[in-house]
Amino acid sequence: MSVIPGLEADVLRRQDPEVADIVLGELARQSTTLQLIAAENFTSPAVLAALGSPLANKYAEGYPGARHHGGCELVDAAERLAVERAKALFGAEHANVQSHSGSSAVLAAYAALLRPGDTVLALGLPHGGHLTHGSPANFSGRWFDFVGYGVDAESGLIDHQQVRALARTHRPKAIVCGSIAYPRHIDHAFFRSVADEVGAYLIADAAHPMGLVAGGAAPSPVPYADVVCATTHKVLRGPRGGMILCGSELAERVDRAVFPFTQGGAQMHTIAAKAVAFGEAATPAFGAYAHQVVANARVLAAYLAAEGLAVTTGGTDTHLITADPAPLGVDGRTARGRLAAAGIVLDCCALPHSGARGLRLGTAAVTTQGMGQEEMARIAVLLGKVLRGELDGARAREDVRELTAAFPPYPG
Repeated sequence: MSVIPGLEADVLRRQDPEVADIVLGELARQSTTLQLIAAENFTSPAVLAALGSPLANKYAEGYPGARHHGGCELVDAAERLAVERAKALFGAEHANVQSHSGSSAVLAAYAALLRPGDTVLALGLPHGGHLTHGSPANFSGRWFDFVGYGVDAESGLIDHQQVRALARTHRPKAIVCGSIAYPRHIDHAFFRSVADEVGAYLIADAAHPMGLVAGGAAPSPVPYADVVCATTHKVLRGPRGGMILCGSELAERVDRAVFPFTQGGAQMHTIAAKAVAFGEAATPAFGAYAHQVVANARVLAAYLAAEGLAVTTGGTDTHLITADPAPLGVDGRTARGRLAAAGIVLDCCALPHSGARGLRLGTAAVTTQGMGQEEMARIAVLLGKVLRGELDGARAREDVRELTAAFPPYPG
């Protein structure tokens, strides 16, 4: 009998009890602690079923109708379905669904549009940029000349005046808009105007907000960007993976950049799971979910501020919140450790201009579990008590277990 759909736990126990213990232990961890990592979510049982399907056995280098292996008729159908659903969901002329991750998607976008040594303007890492936005430890920082723009020291919002000035000075080949820790909507029309002024490509790294875009709870970058890179997990609630959207004029360049330039065989079980997720995201139920994610995040941000944390930008437009716990007498790393001991799982992030570490959290997973604004208030109060030392880890874990027991990620 399956413990969760897509996982034949009894078969796994008989074949490999060590791995079974790890898998079932992880299920228990996810089910009994609060998952507030902004980049995580719970996939549906249908997505899990596709991930654990026989499509995992198939080698399928290439694209539908032009594979390098035989026997691809059915996986071709799966990929065509995923592509058509992605195009319809996001209003894009072309979709590539083979990228193994968001970083793989960004790598392919750069490969399609740039050459080593080209200048790229992107949000600086200390201000919320991703590793693929110029980190010296990443291919992006080694292969391209990145110039970083930032956020305003007082408002925490992207400094548009600085963006335009840097673009005029450096004349980049591409401009990247997107962040892993920016809680507000990005003005894609503004970035499009700057890119047009300096003759640059506009790449939107929409890994975090793309699920909100699918549900109509965030503005879409598709009408403005030359290429949109995204993940299929996070708020979108699909399997871990990436995708690229673009216009028809760049379709061939993007496809060649994914395969054969940066990747080999596609993961067909993951692509089928992406098709499932795109289908789910096209439903009214998902639209309601996406709007609830944002409503929950706004309430959580307000209550965190009431508990004494310094919430950056004064709140959020999305699923994502960043906050400084320093007013409670604790730094970000220490705060994360205390909260982990209490069963509250979240991340650290850089706080612009201060050099300190803050907290980054999101509401996608807990909203999938069915939690609403009342639970967000309860979580904020619990978090505040833990950070102030009013509640120790053991006592807090009891409250967390009580809350999560009422909202299991996989009921039954």
